[in-house]
Amino acid sequence: MRFALVDRGDIHSQRLACELRKKLEAITWQEDAEYPERIFCIGGDGTMLRAIHEYIDQLDTVAFIGIHTGTLGFFTDFTADEMDEMLQLLAGDAEFEECRLVEAVFPEKDLVLRALNEIRLESITKTLTLDVSIDGEFFERSNGSGICVSTQPGSTGINRSLNGAIVDDGLSILQLTEIMPIAHHNHHTLRNPYVMKGSRTIELKTKPMHDVVCSYDNLKYKPDGETGVIIRLSKQKVRFVRYRPYSYIRRLKNLY
Repeated sequence: MRFALVDRGDIHSQRLACELRKKLEAITWQEDAEYPERIFCIGGDGTMLRAIHEYIDQLDTVAFIGIHTGTLGFFTDFTADEMDEMLQLLAGDAEFEECRLVEAVFPEKDLVLRALNEIRLESITKTLTLDVSIDGEFFERSNGSGICVSTQPGSTGINRSLNGAIVDDGLSILQLTEIMPIAHHNHHTLRNPYVMKGSRTIELKTKPMHDVVCSYDNLKYKPDGETGVIIRLSKQKVRFVRYRPYSYIRRLKNLY
C-alpha cells in the first residue's frame, strides 16, 4: 500500500509522523507522496482540510485517515496514543465514508473552487448586497456581511458559529446561512438557516465585486470585478477510511 503523511507542522506532530513512517515501512507499506493510496493526516481538522486540498486532483484514488494532535479533531479517528491500535487495524477490513464537496463556479473567469466544509462570499469593509436565486428562481436580497453555504460535514464548522443548524451524518444537503444580516422596517430576509436538498443550485449576484473575498475551507479567492457565483454540490467526493465504528453522536458531544 502506498501512503503519504501530512502533519500539522508542530514538533509533536512531526515526531509522530516520523514514528508512523517507520512503523508503516516495517509492515511493507511504501511512502509515495506523489501518488499515494492512503493519506495519514496528523494534527486536527485544519491539517485534514490542507491535505484534501493538496490532493484535490487525486480524490478518486486516495482515502484519508486522521490522527488527532490538534485542538479540534472532528474528522480524525485516532488519537496519538492509539497509533499502535490503528496499525493493527490496518490489516483488517475497512469501510469508506464518502462526502461530496461543494463547488463555487465563477462563470466570468471560468473558475471552479471546491471545498469540503463551506464556501463563503463575504465583505468585512462594507455591506454586501446579494441577490439569491435557487434553481433559477429569485429567493431573497441579502444585505449584510455575506452568505455561507455549507455541506453536511461543514455544518459543524463555521456554519455552526453563525448559528446554522448541525445536520445529521450521511445526509446530502446544502445549507444557506446569512453572515451578520441587516434588517429594518423596509427590508427583511429569511434570517434563519435554510437547509435544502443537495440537488439545489444557488446563485449569488451582486454589483461588480471589490473588497469581497470568497473563502473555501481554509483558502481564499478575491473575485475582483466579478458579478456572480454559482454554488452547488460537486461530483467530486472525499473518502475517509474507517477501521472501527464511527459515532457521529460522540463527535457532536465533543463539540461542547
